Amino acid sequence: MKDSTPEYHFEKEEKSFELKQFISNYLRYWPWFLASLIVCLVCSYLYIRYTPKVYTSMAKIKMLDAQDGAALPDLNMLIGQSKVNLANEIEIIKSYLILEKVVVDLKLTSVFYEEGRVQTSEIDTLPFFYEQIKFYERNQGGSSFEVEVTNEGFEVYNVASETTTLFTDYDTYKIAHELPFQLRAENEQLLEAAKGKQFKIHIKSIKAAVLDIKNSLIIGSIGKRSELLYLSKSGQSAARSERILNGVIRIFNEDGMRDRQLMSERTLDFIEDRFIFLAQELDSIEVGKRDFKQDNNLIYLEADSQISLGNKTQTDEEVFRLENQLALSGLLESALSDKGSKRGLLPANIGLDNTSVNTLIVQYNTAILERDKFISSGGLNNPMVQQLESTINGLRSNLDSSLDSYKAQLQLSIQQLSSRNARFSSEVRQLPEKEKLLRAINRQQQIKESLYLLLLQKREEAAISLAITEPSLKVVEYALSGSTPISPKTKNLYIMAFVLGIGLPFGVLYLIFLLDTKLHGKADIVKIVPTIPVVGEIPHIKDGKNTVFSTPNDRSVLAESFRIFSSNVKFLLPPKEEGKGAVIFTTSSIKGEGKTFISLNLSLALSSLNKKVLLIGADLRNPQLHTYLKTDKDKAGLSNYLHDPEFHWKDSLINGFAEHPGHQVLISGQIPPNPPHLLTNGRFETLLEEARLEYDYIVVDTAPTISVTDTLLISSLAD
Repeated sequence: MKDSTPEYHFEKEEKSFELKQFISNYLRYWPWFLASLIVCLVCSYLYIRYTPKVYTSMAKIKMLDAQDGAALPDLNMLIGQSKVNLANEIEIIKSYLILEKVVVDLKLTSVFYEEGRVQTSEIDTLPFFYEQIKFYERNQGGSSFEVEVTNEGFEVYNVASETTTLFTDYDTYKIAHELPFQLRAENEQLLEAAKGKQFKIHIKSIKAAVLDIKNSLIIGSIGKRSELLYLSKSGQSAARSERILNGVIRIFNEDGMRDRQLMSERTLDFIEDRFIFLAQELDSIEVGKRDFKQDNNLIYLEADSQISLGNKTQTDEEVFRLENQLALSGLLESALSDKGSKRGLLPANIGLDNTSVNTLIVQYNTAILERDKFISSGGLNNPMVQQLESTINGLRSNLDSSLDSYKAQLQLSIQQLSSRNARFSSEVRQLPEKEKLLRAINRQQQIKESLYLLLLQKREEAAISLAITEPSLKVVEYALSGSTPISPKTKNLYIMAFVLGIGLPFGVLYLIFLLDTKLHGKADIVKIVPTIPVVGEIPHIKDGKNTVFSTPNDRSVLAESFRIFSSNVKFLLPPKEEGKGAVIFTTSSIKGEGKTFISLNLSLALSSLNKKVLLIGADLRNPQLHTYLKTDKDKAGLSNYLHDPEFHWKDSLINGFAEHPGHQVLISGQIPPNPPHLLTNGRFETLLEEARLEYDYIVVDTAPTISVTDTLLISSLAD
């Protein structure tokens, strides 16, 4: 456990160091991050600045049930559920019939735009009078026009025909034209503000306008148990969206009220038809009664006849009531059998005392209204229409049966009362036959008068119901638009721009680092092979700067790094024999890695310590040492010595640096055809042994180890 503790701390420190190095690798490129962030933020600003703003408008309504005021609480009300089918109401609101009325009423077939310097924005109305005089059919396409307000008048450009027409005095009524609209300036102040501006007018068919609203209109329920609906629409012009939403609410409310008025109107029509018939019958009875009294000199009834006729009168009253009911049943049966009523409404609440018949009439009228609504929104083939037709036929059949049963019951009761009346007739035998006829006339007159008064009362009730028809909805909140646009979303775009501005260079750098296989510093070597000692770190020197340690007293970063490097090299060297110098080989894996640069500067750094140093160019295949000495590449050197036994290496030494008197260079010489044979013929070893006796350090610039085997053949000669 004790041994593992230091190792654990060492690992934690190493990880911390790697994290710091990771962060520092990216912080070196902070200008990239800053530039990327600025570009992304500027692009976001320009996008937000020049993208048309889209606003959302919303309205709220509450659906009202037709029987809210009179109906008793039912199960739905007790459990808190709405009696209104909101799904059906939503489909009716979005139906083509309703939206077509909105388009026509609000004149939405024309859409207006104002052109800016960069963007074109939709507006609700033009700053001058506009009237569309030509409308397109359903299958016709739209047309576009551009209107420029100049000092001379309106310049109207037809996009389709590519023609321009000038209307002076800002009035198109004064000039004959074929444009589908008229323009006229009516407000001088608005006209002055509009001068120099351009407006676009796009005219489309009613069908296209309806479909545009249908696609952009969103309707939903506030909650599962709520009777509230919200209507939402998005667009560049908040005023236009609000106008459309308020128009949809108004038209839908008027349509619902119209449906509720149909029953009252049908009742009024039925009563008006019957008034003419009853008036004729009453007039005929009254004329007959007058003629009967004149012919029979009847003016007063005998007082004693009242007692005799008491029982008969009571029976007559009952017969009168039953005959009244029978007459009403006949009238209703006549209305039901009328061909025009087979698809219309029946009169309700006309005075029948049969609850079953009255209930069936209400159900029948309700089914008729629902069927008409679904026909208008879905057509005759709608499954709901077929189902309601079946329901209506069943109700009609039930109503016929109920009326027949009720009439049979009335006739049976009348027959029973007639038999009783026959018994009472014996009590009035002495009454003149004429009196009996007069009473019959009076009875018929009373029946017709009471029926006339009843229908008059029902007509007033229907007229009142028609006049005070309740609305089908309640406006909870008229259309309101938000102050902030829903698109483009400024905050989100800036956040995205910030993330992209940071993430883009980070991702690029991450890929560069991930694909980078080069060694950039000591940390890369230690990370891969921690057991190999790093002798020194030489900074990268840009091209064009001094790359040679030519002055012993140089205080540059390069000079100091080579001083440290030379000190570490001396530390690594094994103890040497007295009077002999050390041999140092410099090599690399491939060419171009700076091997000659290191060899030269290392030898100069050792020479600056007042040491005798010999630099040998042993790269016989691709020598580069002569470029630093500015000497001829083919000058005699090491290759000449190795090849010619008579050639002495000291004859080709070069003193390339005046401020380093103890520094001498033996370049590689002419490039031989067989470098390995020359390096292994024994003369190179003799050269090193002779140089050890005269120099403190011998630095050998060898060939790359991966490219050729030259260095490996002589590697045993290095200290």
